[in-house]
Amino acid sequence: MRFPVIHDVNNAFNFNREYLMETTENSFWQYDVAFWFGQRHSSEDGLSQEEVNRILADRGMGSKTRSVVKKNTLLFLAQFKSPLMLLLIAAVILSAFLGDVSDVLIILSIVVSTGLISFFLERNAGNIVEKLQSLVAIKTRVLRNGVLQEIPSEQIVRGDIIVLKAGDRLPADCLIIEANELHVNESGLTGESFPVRKEPGVLEATTPLAERTNCLWEGTHVVSGDARALVMLTGAQTLFGSIAQSVSRVSETTFEKGIKDFGFLLMKITIVLAFFILLINLLNHEKVIESALFALALAVGMAPELLPAITTIAMSAGAKRLFAKGVIVKKLDAIQNLGEVNLLCTDKTGTITEGEIKIMGLMDGEGNESEFVKQLAFWNAALENGYSNPIDEALKRLKPVAAPVVQKIGEIPYGFIRKRLSVAVSWQQEKMLISKGAFAQILGICSKIRLDHENIEELSFHKQRLEDRFAEYGRKGIRVIAICYKYIDTEDISRALENNMIFAGFILMEDPVKPVMPDTLKELRQLKVGLKIITGDNKNIAEAIALQTGIKKPLVMTGAELLTTSPEALRQRVKRVHVFAEVEPQQKERIILALKKSYAVAYMGDGINDVSALHAADVGISVDNAVDVAREAADFVLMEKNLMVLAEGIKEGRKTFANTLKYIYINTGATFGNMFSMAFASLILPFLPMLPKQILLTNFITDLPFLSVSSDNVDQEQLHKPGKWDIRLIRRYMIFFGIHSSLFDVITFLSLLYIFKVGESAFQTAWFVESVLTELLILFIIRTHENFLKSKPGRLLRVLGLTGLLVALALPYSPLAKDLGMTPLPMMILVAMLLIVAAYAITADLLKIWFFKRFQRH
Repeated sequence: MRFPVIHDVNNAFNFNREYLMETTENSFWQYDVAFWFGQRHSSEDGLSQEEVNRILADRGMGSKTRSVVKKNTLLFLAQFKSPLMLLLIAAVILSAFLGDVSDVLIILSIVVSTGLISFFLERNAGNIVEKLQSLVAIKTRVLRNGVLQEIPSEQIVRGDIIVLKAGDRLPADCLIIEANELHVNESGLTGESFPVRKEPGVLEATTPLAERTNCLWEGTHVVSGDARALVMLTGAQTLFGSIAQSVSRVSETTFEKGIKDFGFLLMKITIVLAFFILLINLLNHEKVIESALFALALAVGMAPELLPAITTIAMSAGAKRLFAKGVIVKKLDAIQNLGEVNLLCTDKTGTITEGEIKIMGLMDGEGNESEFVKQLAFWNAALENGYSNPIDEALKRLKPVAAPVVQKIGEIPYGFIRKRLSVAVSWQQEKMLISKGAFAQILGICSKIRLDHENIEELSFHKQRLEDRFAEYGRKGIRVIAICYKYIDTEDISRALENNMIFAGFILMEDPVKPVMPDTLKELRQLKVGLKIITGDNKNIAEAIALQTGIKKPLVMTGAELLTTSPEALRQRVKRVHVFAEVEPQQKERIILALKKSYAVAYMGDGINDVSALHAADVGISVDNAVDVAREAADFVLMEKNLMVLAEGIKEGRKTFANTLKYIYINTGATFGNMFSMAFASLILPFLPMLPKQILLTNFITDLPFLSVSSDNVDQEQLHKPGKWDIRLIRRYMIFFGIHSSLFDVITFLSLLYIFKVGESAFQTAWFVESVLTELLILFIIRTHENFLKSKPGRLLRVLGLTGLLVALALPYSPLAKDLGMTPLPMMILVAMLLIVAAYAITADLLKIWFFKRFQRH
């Protein structure tokens, strides 16, 4: 019905239309669809394309070019947002006013060049991720100009009519136009775990959220049934959008938190030491501006400013490699989590098995082939309009003999609680309801059994025999569903008709195990990743599949056993169980949460019943043809349902994890040691150990090879064990290698001062060369846990590292030397520096091998 009162009020008081809309749309459930068609300029055929274009223009969807320029500008400026960097730039500008223009230009050139390199690499990384995410963008079926089309969900506008089916995620707040057995999961909004039945209607404005049965909310998803709905609110105006704005905090992964905390720790130490060095130089009567520039340049050079860029670039490079192997990364930071995974949980269909259902038989209740069962199965599968599934696709290929042509008169969609699907058909003067689904659920709605064309008997006399036959099929590894029917005399089809039906027979199916599964299991074992099967299928079938897969003596736990197991006992029992069978959707989540107490868990699923488990797992994995809500919940989407592809994905996750740690080790090794060396040098030298521009140049030369770490090769040893953030290991490394680096710096100082007795410029030049060489060499040394000569670096790292070495050696002899404050080094001093660097490299490699054998936890 339509509420006439709104028109009376409008006519009586002549309210402004915008005010009227504002006061009514926030409680849109109190008005009928016809009213909102008028307000939204929509109709039963949906919006016109002209109206859509107008709304999109008002929303600003046409300003893509401006938004890209703005995003790139902000990203470029972000390269210089560090407080240390801002202070350095300010000090440089101040120095320019005091007359030291040449040094200012050199320092600014180095700073801007470093920022540009980091900007381009981060921009490319962001573009890669955007392109990958666009491949798995959620789409919605919408009616416009009377034509059904599929568009990206973010292009939905108010007034659109959307068409929904099981598995669809709601892209907006909507008012239901029509619905057929529609059940929606609203647990994220209301906390209600069971699906809510939805239907058209008009409700009071004061109706509580959980009771607004004529509304659909953004972020919820359709569990069963189908519907058409009018889009009322989009974006930040939706209920979900308003909550997301008020609670905008995003939870951090363990790796992210570790990186962030460690970065802050290094920054604090860097600032303290930089201030200490500044104070010493001022006490030594050095110029204030020069001392400030030196301390700030040192802080910028030594601070882990590349850490965010390295992490992003490493993960985006990993995402690109994963895409080449058929894995789309939806959430970039999840790559690190994938590297930590040591347990994979999955359903069997399509991952362990081929996912191609083969019909082995269509049997009546006595176990005989039945043309009648074939006919019923074909009609039910061919006429249902729910989401596509392998069983129905296989049944559609059946060729019933002399079957009458039927018309569909109604459907009761599949429900995960009912576990069945019903279709009503008619031919000539007959009407029939046909239901197929899980054996127990079909048996539960039957009161009779069809033994042959003429003989229908009471089910109670045959029930035990049917249950025994079903169990026998399961022991043979045959997947079974049941089918039943009854004649009806109405076209008003609802769940109330699903009773007193006639048991027709069994549909026997086979989904063979993939031939590659034994090799896949072997590969997962090499990666130290366990495998557990979680399925709703019969216990006997699940056990047979596990045996065929190569799991010896599989231990099976059923959903019924889960119900009687306490949380404490479950935590211990899940470690031993190989297969969880006959489980309900909510039990999958409970299993995953119990396993997470002992493992880093990845869960792979593609159905509506997998969503809660995908959210609960450390890493959620879905497939390209999964239902919308499963793909939305996942961190990764596989282009094909293949565990071998996933094994490659885990390797890439570990590669990304390992390459990110390399930079951390580098920054806490030679670089961090140099900071202490600078403090020591400032105490004993009557001049600055290195000029500010030389420090920044050191930083610039080493930055390029450091950034190329993201694409470096990783040793097989590191790929074959889960990555784990270990702050204690990194702290130990910082102490051992910081001391080692400082020791060789001190040897360099003493040699230059007391053996070669060099002046200020020669000292600074020699230490510049030694600093660059040691920082580049430690990169090649620490990138592997083996002897560095036995591990081949990536091509880009080799090229950039060698280039950096040659540039550092050539600069003192180049035309730029004078402007950079350098002087050509005598051959004896250069040879001495090279010998010190060689000794450093040899001892660092030996220390590294001992360190990781001694301290790394397996």
